[in-house]
Amino acid sequence: MRLVIARCSVDYQGRLLAHLPLATRLLLVKADGSVLIHSDGGSYKPLNWMSPPCAMTEVAPESHEAADGVASVWVVQHAKSEDRLRVLLHEVLHDSDHELGVDPGLVKDGVEAHLQRLLAEHIATLGPGYTLVRREYMTAIGPVDILCKDASGASVAVEIKRRGDIDGVEQLTRYLELMNRDPHLAPVAGVFAAQEIKPQARTLAADRGIRCVTLDYEALKGIDDVGSRLF
Repeated sequence: MRLVIARCSVDYQGRLLAHLPLATRLLLVKADGSVLIHSDGGSYKPLNWMSPPCAMTEVAPESHEAADGVASVWVVQHAKSEDRLRVLLHEVLHDSDHELGVDPGLVKDGVEAHLQRLLAEHIATLGPGYTLVRREYMTAIGPVDILCKDASGASVAVEIKRRGDIDGVEQLTRYLELMNRDPHLAPVAGVFAAQEIKPQARTLAADRGIRCVTLDYEALKGIDDVGSRLF
């Protein structure tokens, strides 16, 4: 991972236009190619980012940019769309590289682990004809919670959360991008399953062709029989 602290401005071009004016920010360049721009506030979420597959090149500033004090420019281009980040670096305060190694992945709490086991046991919850391939299907960047097949025999990757937010959708997106490179699996569809899914996560999932499924924990445990409810 490369960590850069710099005075910079950022322009995003794609489905919309966005601009971050000149300020000191933290820039993260991860081994998977993603680039994230953070401020010193706003919780853990980046101000802007580019998810893989993408490529970053460092180029010389244009003449008018150099005249404004720009020392170098990062151009981050998404491989499958016209989305692009242009980062204008005025002053680099810190630049370092760190080898983090292979991450073992998130250790889920009891409820998420239980949800995964229950959904694997009752995989038809996702739809008629679904069959389980395996739990914790390993990829190069971590395990997918469930790999299964739909009624047509196509591969489906399932990511399970208690509360589904944008980060969970991003995580599943990264898994899908890798798995769809495997000719033995592709095409692989995605299902984002959670007890509660935030509206922003639903919007992002729909934009990326990922189906959202709300899980009823009590029904999966067999404690709450949804078939006997009046309401």
